[in-house]
Amino acid sequence: MTGPVLAHEHLALDLSREADPRAVLGRAHREQVTAELAALREEYGLSLVVELTCRGMGRDAAALAEVSERSGVAVVAATGWYYEEFHPPEVASAGAAELEEVLVREIETGLDSTGVRPGVIGEVGSHGDAPNEAEARTLTAAARAAAATGLSLATHAQLGRGGLVQLDLLTAAGLPPHRVSVGHQDLLDSPAVHRELAAAGAYVAFDTVGKESYQSDETRLRLLLSLLDAGHAERVLLSCDVSRYGYLRSEGGEGYGHLFRSFLPQVRAAGADDDLIDLLTRRNPLRFLTGADAEEV
Repeated sequence: MTGPVLAHEHLALDLSREADPRAVLGRAHREQVTAELAALREEYGLSLVVELTCRGMGRDAAALAEVSERSGVAVVAATGWYYEEFHPPEVASAGAAELEEVLVREIETGLDSTGVRPGVIGEVGSHGDAPNEAEARTLTAAARAAAATGLSLATHAQLGRGGLVQLDLLTAAGLPPHRVSVGHQDLLDSPAVHRELAAAGAYVAFDTVGKESYQSDETRLRLLLSLLDAGHAERVLLSCDVSRYGYLRSEGGEGYGHLFRSFLPQVRAAGADDDLIDLLTRRNPLRFLTGADAEEV
């Protein structure tokens, strides 16, 4: 695979609630999503999207297969559970062992009777500085399932918080740190936490690039450069986390391509060469997904 990878996106999901009815990427938006990906393949060589919509998030594996085929961009589908607010009823009555079995079964037989098998676990969520009881169960189950099946695991750390606690819980459940991506760290203005995660061997996801209402790209760039300067380029993942139709470019948003059109030129202007950009956008996400060493990708 020679082109760049978007390490954390959503192509089909439904997180809508009464207070937030627009957190949807549904059938009505399928053409727009497909067209954006196809255009990015043509202009930037986009090769792969890691799609982290899991159980309880309105996952649609059949839609992912359709978008992938029509856009020409490979898509990795996911399984797992998001943070507690979006847990389906199955979580409340199940222990970690039972939840692990659910994930292993999906990994081995496919998602939602489609035959589409997930290639990653995520985005497995918590909110706050530490997972609550239900989130600890789903994180533990996800880590055990990942270790048992050889998949990697991506987390949702609400506003970037709690990532170190997530990593401790996941590794205690038997998952090596290099198979973990800790999510939304570009929303946490704490270079020390980013360095600690990277030094422990986990991937540090700067995966909400362009979401200026949460964090400015100026701050994201500063945090990224700090982590690169600390010698942790091999532990960075980048993406935009398009998670509602208003983020689509055709709807006036920055779209899936903001990383390539806007943010990476700023990284280049700060001194990054082609090899570093390739590391950040291609080799790192492939290493995360496969568990490979740097020289193997």
